[in-house]
Amino acid sequence: MSESTSRSALFLDRDGVINTDPVQFVTRPEELQLIPSSAEAIARFNALQVPVIVCSNQSGVAKGLYTLDILEQISERLQQMLGEYGAHIDAFYYCPHDDADGCDCRKPKPGLLLRAAQEHAITLERSVFVGDSWRDIIAGRTAGVKTVLVMSGHVKPEMLGSPEITNHPPDHVASDLKEAMEWILRQLDGAVQRK
Repeated sequence: MSESTSRSALFLDRDGVINTDPVQFVTRPEELQLIPSSAEAIARFNALQVPVIVCSNQSGVAKGLYTLDILEQISERLQQMLGEYGAHIDAFYYCPHDDADGCDCRKPKPGLLLRAAQEHAITLERSVFVGDSWRDIIAGRTAGVKTVLVMSGHVKPEMLGSPEITNHPPDHVASDLKEAMEWILRQLDGAVQRK
């Protein structure tokens, strides 16, 4: 793909990045709690016509805590909540498996990002993945995207020195998606300016 036709994207983990990360799982649409600053940031990327794609592990399906139909209802509710901020997600990619299933889509494996990139003609090396765990960072690095670790979910500042993080350092660390926005926009600068 040529420089002039490359298409960048913003890949996001869901829980802990877009909505608050519960202790266990979001198992019903009414349990979703949006992070307002994340919604505002997503609206900005939408306005710049940067595709925003969710790539999220949802092992609660494999554990029998909710079904794929319920997961779709949760996604629909998330879209409604984002819509109140003039924001939307362009596509959702979920891994419904557990670690024991040995699939290629469960992060830290990069399958979700690779599939999304192929189906949406995304140039991975010109894209960014924002997550709240070491699994997200490894998946992003393996897929060839720039990575951002946010503190709005699993990882807290005191955990930055842990082996999981120091052995797989992100390209950028921020308190949340909104704080990371300007750094992300600089990474996407060439693609965004051509819009």
